[in-house]
Amino acid sequence: MRVTIATRIFTPEPAAAAFRLAALADGLRERNHDVTVLTSAAPAGLTDGVDDQTGPTVRRAPVLRDRRGQIRGYLQYLSFDVPLVFRLLSGRRSDVVVSEPPPTTGAVVRLVCAVRRCPYVYYAADIWSDAAQSAGTPGWIVAGVRALERWALRGAAAVVAVSDGVADRVRDLTRRDVVTVVRNGIDTSVFAPGAEPPAGPPTIVYAGTTSEWQGADVFIRAMPGVLEQVPDARLIYLGQGTAWEHLRELAERTAPESIEFRGPVPPAAAADILAGARIGAVSLRPGQGYDFAVPTKIFATIACGTPVLFAGQGASVEVITPELGRSVDWDAASVAVAITEMLTAPDRPEERTARARWAVAHASLAATGRAAAAVVESAARRPRQSESEGIHRS
Repeated sequence: MRVTIATRIFTPEPAAAAFRLAALADGLRERNHDVTVLTSAAPAGLTDGVDDQTGPTVRRAPVLRDRRGQIRGYLQYLSFDVPLVFRLLSGRRSDVVVSEPPPTTGAVVRLVCAVRRCPYVYYAADIWSDAAQSAGTPGWIVAGVRALERWALRGAAAVVAVSDGVADRVRDLTRRDVVTVVRNGIDTSVFAPGAEPPAGPPTIVYAGTTSEWQGADVFIRAMPGVLEQVPDARLIYLGQGTAWEHLRELAERTAPESIEFRGPVPPAAAADILAGARIGAVSLRPGQGYDFAVPTKIFATIACGTPVLFAGQGASVEVITPELGRSVDWDAASVAVAITEMLTAPDRPEERTARARWAVAHASLAATGRAAAAVVESAARRPRQSESEGIHRS
């Protein structure tokens, strides 16, 4: 079977979408399917060792990135989606196509798949129109995004959702129950405990995207309170995002000597830094349309043996048991208290080992990829879905 994955982001970019799609490609190849990934040219500095002969066929094309190196914004999306039409139309017909958001990519995939008469699967990590509405985007834009997203979802032979909340919203938008829930996972061969316990200053690490809706500024605002009790504490940000410059400016005004920004790093480097940290910081600003999300950085932190501190509400709170870390309100004072208590409490090697074992058992990216691959394979081999099939959960 020939499978094409259409995504603006793929490995080696350190993002949840890249991880889960690489796992999907691996899962499909384990089933002896021919996989081609149509994606963007990798950013500068993240090109070493990609697209080797052991993985899927990866075809990259130039794309417009913003000044932070992200493919984010209408022009950036169009720079990927418009050429994608011709990339999908050329070459041999696929048995099934997998589309990753944004909805513009899904719309392109639906259009081309109708022409080429092949089914497609939509991999829904979130609901873009809900996020746009929560961000205060003008109503006419939200309406346009919602119509496009609904159209892209309704044409799919199957939808893979990363959480029950996303699955429920897909059902609401489409009135079609063709969703399988496959939760995000992490590569536990890369994200694993270090050989030695953390040494040096007590460190808090935020590893991943820093968009406005994630509210990563709460950890900066908490640092003055932390430093009163733990003067040598350090907060490190790894990644990029639309809030990156705002975070740097806030840090400069708040605790410039105790906060460091390192930008995006390869997954192996991020794993080493997380394994050497005392806390992995994760946040979701409430009321932004993402309370149903469970960020992959939670699992990456736990896989490294490091306890998680989650600031926010929603589905993530249910994941983080006392053995794995703590959850608090998205509030600087609450975060400061939690960080102080976690940094001053002992974190024994056996506790770090137990967390890593939990990640292997419950958050393996390999298992996620196999589950998503089964959905794609099934969608390619059955007739087009009816409007009334039940929601499945994996």
